[in-house]
Amino acid sequence: MTVSEIPESKCDVLIIGAGPAGLMTATWMARCGINARIVDKRNTKIFSGQADGLQMRSLEIFDSFGFCDRAWKEANHMIEMCMWNPGPDGVIRRSDRVSDVPVGLSRFTQIVLHQGRIERFFLDHIKKYSKDLIKVERAVLPDSLEIDEKLAGDHSPTSYPIKVTLRHLTEEEATPAQSNGSSVSDGLFRSNLADDDTDDLIRKSQGKEGTMEIVRAKYMVGCDGAHSWTRRQLGFQLEGEPTDFIWGVLDVIPITDFPDIRMRCAVHSAESGSLMVIPRENKLVRLYIQLTEVKPDTSGRADRSRINPEMIIKAAQKILSPYKLTYEHCDWWTAYQIGQRVGTNFDYRSRVFLAGDAVHTHSPKAGQGMNVSMQDAFNLGWKLGLVVKGIARPSILKTYQSERRRIAQDLIDFDHKFSRLFSGKPAKDLLDETGVSMAEFKEAFVKGNMFASGLSVDYGASMLVAKAGDAAEQGDGTDVSSKNEVISKQDLATNIKIGMRLPSFKVLNQADARPWHFQERLKSDGRFRLILFAGNVLSPTQKKRLDAFCSTLDASRFLKPHLYKDIDILTCHSAKRTDTELLRDFPDILHPFDVRTGWDYDSVYVDDVSYHEGYSDAYRGYGVDKETGCVVIARPDQYVGFIGELSGEGMREVEGYFRGIFVG
Repeated sequence: MTVSEIPESKCDVLIIGAGPAGLMTATWMARCGINARIVDKRNTKIFSGQADGLQMRSLEIFDSFGFCDRAWKEANHMIEMCMWNPGPDGVIRRSDRVSDVPVGLSRFTQIVLHQGRIERFFLDHIKKYSKDLIKVERAVLPDSLEIDEKLAGDHSPTSYPIKVTLRHLTEEEATPAQSNGSSVSDGLFRSNLADDDTDDLIRKSQGKEGTMEIVRAKYMVGCDGAHSWTRRQLGFQLEGEPTDFIWGVLDVIPITDFPDIRMRCAVHSAESGSLMVIPRENKLVRLYIQLTEVKPDTSGRADRSRINPEMIIKAAQKILSPYKLTYEHCDWWTAYQIGQRVGTNFDYRSRVFLAGDAVHTHSPKAGQGMNVSMQDAFNLGWKLGLVVKGIARPSILKTYQSERRRIAQDLIDFDHKFSRLFSGKPAKDLLDETGVSMAEFKEAFVKGNMFASGLSVDYGASMLVAKAGDAAEQGDGTDVSSKNEVISKQDLATNIKIGMRLPSFKVLNQADARPWHFQERLKSDGRFRLILFAGNVLSPTQKKRLDAFCSTLDASRFLKPHLYKDIDILTCHSAKRTDTELLRDFPDILHPFDVRTGWDYDSVYVDDVSYHEGYSDAYRGYGVDKETGCVVIARPDQYVGFIGELSGEGMREVEGYFRGIFVG
């Protein structure tokens, strides 16, 4: 087939890799109505194994899309963490119990469910919102990447600077090889102990008829794992070093007398290494087992041919002794070498982006891999969607690297300490300086829990975050400063942190008194939320402030075209619900009228007592004055971009914020 005969097509966004990061990106494309394609070199989705932990922030994100309930019902819920350590006689004993996650941070707790089910939820959602136009194209891998440098800076609708040649594989080529001697499916082919097979697959398929096509795209996202082909084409690197620690993983239905097998456990033995217990759905338990008998060779790579389920379970039996552990059913297994690496770059000229394992790798001990990968794509997806649609300025795409590369570095730093404390030999006594202090391990776990939850993410100043200070210093050095110089007034909402996700408290719908978590109203549909904490609307002075804000908003030639379409308005007031009336006390712009569907009854809420669920005291929880209130802008990903006064002047600052983001 000559080059001229190769079929050619166009799309707005090409996604390489259909793991959690790729599917999160595709979900945003579906929700924003973007012409996107997603390809994956494997011939099927995952049905067992791989990642399993879902942290609180990931569940909030799932809820914002509308499918958290599916995961919540199927998953095993993690409630308590038990720590087992050797006593003076060297025998392991339960030394402590702590809450699995900090109390009161979110309406969710940590759960575990295997990656295949999570991918299914994404696939169903993508199908629904793309009207089945975005499908994972399996057994397809990229062969070559060309970027027209002259067009890269032109973000007009007709500019397609990216050219990718795709190869379509046979079923045999797209099926990953399994380890010899094991009848149970394994994940070693995805492990960092295995070499990447992309180049071999390209060589095998070269010259075959009808296997190639050319795709021209406006943007491309590489979600293709730690061996990322996309990253290699760009010449970017992962920086960091591996350790000598090798761990095996078993998903089994255990037969054991170990009393905490249905609790999350960290077990340190005196001489045989460490083990983590993760109770799973359907009676499964995931065991992370340190393989002290496996060491890297002179090249730094361990011989994976020696590793199999029998070897891994024997290591686990030694660690758990004197307790017994066997199994009849093994669902999946793998092994990996602990190492922490982070990418030098997350994007190339705001055209090609990298997400997930393609730009950060680490141990799975804190349950961060899938969560941080999805949150990378959650950060990037809506920005791409708004830029492709011509709503937002292309300059906002720079904030992806600025925001997420710093988070990745924080993750690597955390995992570096935590994984070494987990893998190290316990100190025999207070004088043993070479061993790991179990008190230090517990402290690291408790402190790290806030980070691991995903709720400590704090994005720096940019055109999307109206925060004081140097934007480059607060990010990863990328210049994402805003030219509009709108600075938030943090003191107006002391517990709504600028740059962090909006926390949630129960409020009541003004029209029907139903209680809602306010965060539930921040759906991931690509819209910003203009949130008016309207204060005491029955006070004449406050009512005047509210009316001034709304009249200025209604008169804004810049913002008016974006209202309800790109900016949703939510109101929460603090007066008595039974003393206020939706149509009497609130300007029409806060609950607009439609000739077909009537008034909007779902946009005005009140901080008041519920008949059945008590009083959340949301204003106090948010740190907002109940008389004067304030205005908050939440980005499409629920992170706070601006806090200002509820007044005419505050409205002008709101307009200034959006002028730095929207086109025109």
